[in-house]
Amino acid sequence: MKRGLAIALLLVAAACGDPGSGAPAATSFASGCDNEIVTCMEQRSTPPPTVIDPSKKYSATVHTSRGDFVISFVDSKIAPQTVNNFVYLSQNHFYDGLTFHRVVPGFVVQGGDPLGNGTGGPAYKLPNENNPSKWPRGTIGMASSPAGVSGSQFFITVGDAPFLETSGVYNHFGQISSGMDVVDKIQIGDKMTAIDITAS
Repeated sequence: MKRGLAIALLLVAAACGDPGSGAPAATSFASGCDNEIVTCMEQRSTPPPTVIDPSKKYSATVHTSRGDFVISFVDSKIAPQTVNNFVYLSQNHFYDGLTFHRVVPGFVVQGGDPLGNGTGGPAYKLPNENNPSKWPRGTIGMASSPAGVSGSQFFITVGDAPFLETSGVYNHFGQISSGMDVVDKIQIGDKMTAIDITAS
């Protein structure tokens, strides 16, 4: 029994290896790590491999316990690693079942933390891809702390927040294109059930 557990843990670690670490890079979780995506990301020290095509436009339909909303991502040249990271995590079911842990009326709704308390996420941090944005209502950004830009926690502005342009590093990477009425109804503890990615 112990031997079987040890082998399983080794397989998870191998599937989550970082480039340059001597272990294979995580190129697809369909090959054995699909059900352990959160564990894999907690062990990964660099952002995920590239899965987006720079010539395509991406969007995400976020299914929640309140209904659905759609995110249209910025041009991938503006925030390439941030868009790629969100697409990768979504395609590999990282966000499935996670909650919105922070709701500040008139300001933001925030989710994407596997611990559900604002302190969790992947071991890696995203690079600074801060870009010109006036942060109008419905803007999607990545949470940030003194340690760096979060690898999974994202927020949606529910009011105009132009002060975010100069008050820190918050990678702006999308805008709500439909379903803002759903975002307005989200409360702490509401769940994301799945995220579907489309490309055109």
